[in-house]
Amino acid sequence: MSITHRHTDTELCALDIMARLGSTLRIAAPLGLGKPHGLLNALYRLTANDASCSMRLYTALSLTRPRPAPGLEARFLQPFLDRHFGEDFEDPAYAVDQARNALPGNVAVHEFYMQSGALLHSSSAQRDYISQNYTHVARDLVEQEINLLVQLVARRETPEGPRYSLSCNPDLTLDFLARIKASGKPRPLCVAVVHPQLPYMGGDAEVPAEFFDIELTPSHSPRLFALPRAQVDVAEYALGLHASALIKDDGCLQIGIGTLSDALVKALMLRQQENVHWRRALVALDTSRVTHKLAARGGGLAPFVRGLYGASEMVMDGFMQLARVGIIKRRSWDTLALERASAEGRLDSHTPGGHYLRGAFFLGSRELYEWLHATEQSDPDAIDMCRVSNVNQLYGDHQALATLQRRGARFFNTCMMATLLGSAVSDGLDDGHVVSGVGGQYNFVAMAHELPEGRSILLLRSTRRVRGTVQSNIRWNYGHTTIPRHLRDIFVTEYGVADLRGKTDSECIEAMLAITDARFLDALCAEAKSNGKLAADFQIPEKWRRNTPENLREALDPLRRKGLLPEFPFGSDFTEVERQLLPALSWLKSSSDSLRGKWGLVRAAFRPGEFIPGEDEALQRMNLADPHGLGIKGRIERRLLVAALRRGERR
Repeated sequence: MSITHRHTDTELCALDIMARLGSTLRIAAPLGLGKPHGLLNALYRLTANDASCSMRLYTALSLTRPRPAPGLEARFLQPFLDRHFGEDFEDPAYAVDQARNALPGNVAVHEFYMQSGALLHSSSAQRDYISQNYTHVARDLVEQEINLLVQLVARRETPEGPRYSLSCNPDLTLDFLARIKASGKPRPLCVAVVHPQLPYMGGDAEVPAEFFDIELTPSHSPRLFALPRAQVDVAEYALGLHASALIKDDGCLQIGIGTLSDALVKALMLRQQENVHWRRALVALDTSRVTHKLAARGGGLAPFVRGLYGASEMVMDGFMQLARVGIIKRRSWDTLALERASAEGRLDSHTPGGHYLRGAFFLGSRELYEWLHATEQSDPDAIDMCRVSNVNQLYGDHQALATLQRRGARFFNTCMMATLLGSAVSDGLDDGHVVSGVGGQYNFVAMAHELPEGRSILLLRSTRRVRGTVQSNIRWNYGHTTIPRHLRDIFVTEYGVADLRGKTDSECIEAMLAITDARFLDALCAEAKSNGKLAADFQIPEKWRRNTPENLREALDPLRRKGLLPEFPFGSDFTEVERQLLPALSWLKSSSDSLRGKWGLVRAAFRPGEFIPGEDEALQRMNLADPHGLGIKGRIERRLLVAALRRGERR
């Protein structure tokens, strides 16, 4: 097979597909960045406007821009979103409609992983969700009679003709088509949508022209979806510092996405570049010495010399940061890389050796995409983008090599809640509602138990705020589980590390209590005793009662004063004025969650305090500078914002 038609018009391409396949579309599309929004939207429109047609889409992580609420949130976010994503950015229309319960009856969308929290109130998304391990998706897709696969790709001209890269998403496409071939079922129509900004990744991600049937190169391509760089707070930094001592030199690292992972990455950089200050902060935090004991047994306190090997289903900004400072650098050859290097004449006695980072998909900032492109140009073996079955599991003909590559593995994932008995809640609620999905978390937890010296490490904040009330994320029990207690290993909160592997239930409970916020210790301890899992005469040690936000701030204040714990550890996509607005808007939002907080807002609005530097610029940015041009609602918003800005200055 080879490309039979090339299009530059998206609508004509969609009509061509419908003419070939008829009125019933069963589509597979990559998760995250690799979805061609424009083509999917054209197919969605054709289907929605013709009741005789149907469309069933199998995908995951449909990325849409945030939809700010009216008022101050929209005044702040909308200009930022237009600037960051571009005013021509095209959301996947089916995802927007699904979120507001407006999908037409002849369209169904099945996701195995959702944008976190985005579809909690979508009845169709909740009904049509498919709960799967990442590595099982390709297997199950074979049974769905897929007749169309669409994918965003990068294109490169060569003397032998054009070649294509699956770039950000070789993860499931390669496994799925291999299983289709093995099953003897018809191969789906495969459509490549070329995006000029997508990094061209070689190796397993590179495919020949005959891989696809249709190529679409639109005359205009909106900029790629890019995640804004995140803010990290004191509690998250404390958690990252504890976690960073659990990683041994010459080992293997997997990390996910989010602020907890950002905090871990920054802490690793401090361990490497500011080791004395990093150690002092860890001593101040680790009053129980549990983290230090685990570091001595299987982690480390010294800077990395041999470095780490990265093996993660998702390649994100953190790996870029760690590679830049020489932490991610341990290389490994595999058979494909050896053959390619040899064929290209790059394999000799001086060759440094293979890749130092293996992933199945990537998603992050624009800086990450630029780094991937530059690295592929300067060091084509460094990053190996490949099928997810080669990353998330050990089975198959690559088992021995994968085990060697992943020596000393530390697999970091995040969860929403954990129980005292060591189960984790990462993807859903006890009423059955899905927050996100299992993804590859279970894969990596199970793999950590199979690898020699491998450890699974789950990160979570010890508390969360719900409608103005602080609640514990460590529970006695919960009615939904992502990771069962028989796979319990290591948990990390801002208050320390709990090593649960091989421990009795009572030992696990004590270890989890030791990393719980002090405000919830007595109630949790009493519940464990009432259920007969903790000795009746057990007493909470006084040192655990120091697990408070105030003590965290005190312990990390020296590091913060030296500028080593910046609010935005890897830079910010916000302007200086927008960063000034963030704490004020955060205070307004949290205060409006409770009756007491709302009363405080009323009092602050009538006693806003004295004028502060930068206030005029902040009001101008929010389009609230001139009170005379505002209606009643606008004047109230202006008064509240002024009070919040001045409150922040007083603090």
